[in-house]
Order: sequence, then structure tokens, then C-alpha cells
Amino acid sequence: MNMKIFVKVKPNARAEQIEQIDDTHFHVAVQEPPVDGRANHAIARALATHFNVAPSSVQLISGFSSKQKIFSIEI
Repeated sequence: MNMKIFVKVKPNARAEQIEQIDDTHFHVAVQEPPVDGRANHAIARALATHFNVAPSSVQLISGFSSKQKIFSIEI
């Protein structure tokens, strides 16, 4: 089953944090800077841990260089 979630990102945060707003909307803070996709990879890892799935099950669909992103998670 694929699930689409909408993520608002805060890179360069002091600590990694995931806040669930509703069923499909999340605020995610990561320590990585938004350089060379490092923040995107950190967000994917954090979401994989949050949903208890493999990191390969989390894919960025939209918003590669935006703070508003859409991820697909295979559960």
C-alpha cells in the first residue's frame, strides 16, 4: 500500500523532530543543511524510522528544492 504525505521541512534545526499535524500532514525538522540533497535524505530517513519501514520505501515525489514536499511511503 502506498501512502502520500505532505511535509513542511525545517532544515538546519537543532534536533531532529517529526510533528504529525493530521493523517497526511507533517512538520519535520532535521539537522542537515539543504545542500546537495542532504536534508532530503535526512527527512527520508526520519520518516522511515517514524513509520517503521525501510528507507528504500520512502520516496520524494515533489518539492526537491522547496520547504513543502510530498513523499510516497510504501507500507
